[in-house]
Amino acid sequence: MKTTNYNIRLDKQLKESAFSVFESYGLTPSQAIKLFLNQVSKTQVIPLSFDWKQEKNPTAETKSNIASKGRAHKSKALQQCGRGYLGNEKNSR
Repeated sequence: MKTTNYNIRLDKQLKESAFSVFESYGLTPSQAIKLFLNQVSKTQVIPLSFDWKQEKNPTAETKSNIASKGRAHKSKALQQCGRGYLGNEKNSR
């Protein structure tokens, strides 16, 4: 498979904040971006909610749910890394 480079400009604070989240999931920025692009390619849907700003003050229950799902997502993301989601179809078998 041929590869290509794609460069983007980011606000420094956005980059640091986002890359910190990737790291908390045990992913490199490259792995996280490949996961996103593979999901978009395979589902033909952008996996984002465009109304995420509506809830400005999450309840304690919402915060708890987010924290527990974050731990589950970290585990799932790491499992998916070995199943072809990073463009390495050899691992998907």
